[in-house]
Amino acid sequence: MILVTGANGNLGSATLAALHARDVVATGGSRKPGEGMRRLDFDDPAGLDLAGVSTLVLISAGYAEDDQVVGRHAAVLEAAVRDGVHHVVYTSLTSAGDHLGFALAHRATERLVRTSGLPWTILRNGLYAELFGGLLIWADSGVESPFGDGALAAVPREDLADAAAIVAANPTRHSGRVYDLVGTPITAGQVADRLGVPYGAISLVEYRRRLLDETPGLLPFQPPMLASIATGIRHGFLDGTTTDLPDLLDRPVRDPLATAVAAASATRTEANV
Repeated sequence: MILVTGANGNLGSATLAALHARDVVATGGSRKPGEGMRRLDFDDPAGLDLAGVSTLVLISAGYAEDDQVVGRHAAVLEAAVRDGVHHVVYTSLTSAGDHLGFALAHRATERLVRTSGLPWTILRNGLYAELFGGLLIWADSGVESPFGDGALAAVPREDLADAAAIVAANPTRHSGRVYDLVGTPITAGQVADRLGVPYGAISLVEYRRRLLDETPGLLPFQPPMLASIATGIRHGFLDGTTTDLPDLLDRPVRDPLATAVAAASATRTEANV
């Protein structure tokens, strides 16, 4: 049986749905499990139960400081070894993201996966097209962003879920492989053009000021994380492409620009509610 962690999250739920669409026997794990899911709380190592799981799709448990993320991943990998899991598929971060503020937790987890003694596959996921669109800032004059004219090889989340399902359904074929799953480069200006509004770039200094002074609810690690994404895109470090994703999907990737436009439109709608 395949088990997908973080099954209530966006990528986990989409991966589970992609497996079910292929008539693959799979279940989800979550801290707050839904019907038919297993309870998996990475912060409760003694309670982790992976008995009967053949392939574990480990969706990165981000949204925390690096030591917490790595500790959570270590706990579930230890449980996987103990309970006889046959293969681990880990959703990591694109190779181009090594300089990003949240890369260390991914690379440390990759090391844990490689040294666990279990067969493994690592999916180095590019940044979501949904994230790119969602980070654009609506202003009276149109759309603003700190990305300048830089491009991101953005990828729709659904394509990454399909890729994870393909690997998990036939893990032996992909054992020991590292896939760099990125999409087609898009810019904030292109999103604005598709939306039919003007685009204006703001400085990184202004962006960080807004994150710190005008964005309530951010956790302490999030402003530097978001600023690292902005400067990486702005200075051209995240626009490289590979053929890994279309080759793995055996089809063209979905249009990341359309996905980013939809995400940006949604944030405008939410702001006006």
